[in-house]
Amino acid sequence: MADRAVAEAGADAERGVDAEPGTDAKPGTDAKPGTDAKALAELRAMAHPLRLRILSLLTGSALTAAEVARELDITHANASYHLRQLLAVGVVEIAGEERIRGGTAKRYRYKLDRDLNLAGRPRTDPEAWAARQRFYAALADELRRRARRIASTPNRTHATDAELWIDPAVWDELKSTVDAVSDRLHRAALPPRTPGTILVSATYVMFEMQA
Repeated sequence: MADRAVAEAGADAERGVDAEPGTDAKPGTDAKPGTDAKALAELRAMAHPLRLRILSLLTGSALTAAEVARELDITHANASYHLRQLLAVGVVEIAGEERIRGGTAKRYRYKLDRDLNLAGRPRTDPEAWAARQRFYAALADELRRRARRIASTPNRTHATDAELWIDPAVWDELKSTVDAVSDRLHRAALPPRTPGTILVSATYVMFEMQA
């Protein structure tokens, strides 16, 4: 998916040229923190390849819309639009403000400690099902983009694909291990191009399937 925006009119920027139907936050629909409705809104907002890239950036450093735009080679208006959508559902937060050219620029960061949990939603719930499908599609798009940039460094890659029948207790143990690895990875993130760092990609999707 092309993330680069060559030109945008004011109206396009306001509605977000990269936005996809059903992924934007809807004013007045926020639920209380920790509820299924809020988690569903977050998942919908994140179901976009460009927004996943923005969240990755904001994991290692708090950035302004202008900095996000430069890093991803998109327009400032486009970056601002997607940041507003992520902020509206609580996926990112304001980390501070700074004065620039007589104005004020907000710094955004990814809310790493928030709880995204749709466990209370029955798997037949069409809203939750559709949101998950859009989110997984966005992950797949991002994986394809990143795969085109795989480095040839030996012993620094891993790939797993499996559809298996296993003991539920073993599954719970393995998922807890992956949860811990994911948390450690995110907390180790540093600002882009920090001296001595390497650029890496990690995508984890684990779920119980219907038999």
